[in-house]
Amino acid sequence: MRKLSLAVALAAAVVAVPAVAQDMAPTDTTMSTTSTDEPARAPDGTRAFGIEPYVAVMGGWEGFDRRVGHGIPNTPIGGNKLDGAIVTGIVGVNVPLGPLFVGAEGEVTKGVDGDIDWGYGAAGRFGFRAGESGLFYGKVGYRWVNFDRFGKNSPDFDAITYGVGAEIGPKDIGLGGITGNSGIRFRMEVSTFGSANSFRPQAGIVAHF
Repeated sequence: MRKLSLAVALAAAVVAVPAVAQDMAPTDTTMSTTSTDEPARAPDGTRAFGIEPYVAVMGGWEGFDRRVGHGIPNTPIGGNKLDGAIVTGIVGVNVPLGPLFVGAEGEVTKGVDGDIDWGYGAAGRFGFRAGESGLFYGKVGYRWVNFDRFGKNSPDFDAITYGVGAEIGPKDIGLGGITGNSGIRFRMEVSTFGSANSFRPQAGIVAHF
């Protein structure tokens, strides 16, 4: 009788083990799939890596150093400094790297009032992401500028440029962060021409795709 009871218990155990293993299998598979397929995320919940093109329109003012030969060689002795209101169009791309990002952009500037005629250039950007849609960045590039004051045959003056800026925007207008929802951000930036030979504050709107 004891042998019969032991045989029955052993048979029940043999049947129960595969059943338990089968019940656990879907849970283990789900966990494995989630850990493998879940994309890397940045702190704001958006994808950590991707490409985000954008366009921007900005307006502002730029004033150049008054000292003769300092950055703009043709600045007249005793004359007023070269300055004026400007509008700038920008095309660029961001590449997010987790909480950081890098990018590049090109710009064309038109003077609308004052001494500046045209300007154009390109720059690289680098910085970090903040909150749902914020960006804080520095930029380094090269720019050419032409002045109305020197007449139709004015030469282009060129130099390295530096700048810092920020982009912000409310989430409720479609700003889910870089590579998240496309939308509008507001951009503010201050830059200079050459060895701090100018001061150029600008603000505008950036449309990300």
